[in-house]
Amino acid sequence: MSDNNFEFGIVLTTVASEAKGRTIAESLLTAKLAACINIFPVQSFYTWQEKIQSDREWQLIIKTRLDLVSQLTATIESLHDYEIPSIIVLPIIEGSPSYLQWIASSTQK
Repeated sequence: MSDNNFEFGIVLTTVASEAKGRTIAESLLTAKLAACINIFPVQSFYTWQEKIQSDREWQLIIKTRLDLVSQLTATIESLHDYEIPSIIVLPIIEGSPSYLQWIASSTQK
């Protein structure tokens, strides 16, 4: 692991069901594309096809290395049910060195 924390990131996505969230999480972890994934229920409000919508969804918070984001995104898109899945990547600008090292050691080499 380098001293540059920008090699790590958080990927956010939402899915329609807890089961779909588990499927995506297990696939990402099995492929070592993520070190940890949190899943929790959220209420989402958004505009779709020119109408305001509101749905219960499941938020995934995915901890990974930024060099894996392309593979991780492709995996999410291949398993996702939505026409346009929300996939947002945020860099980790600071974190405990031991946690960042754990992310590095838990993901693909």
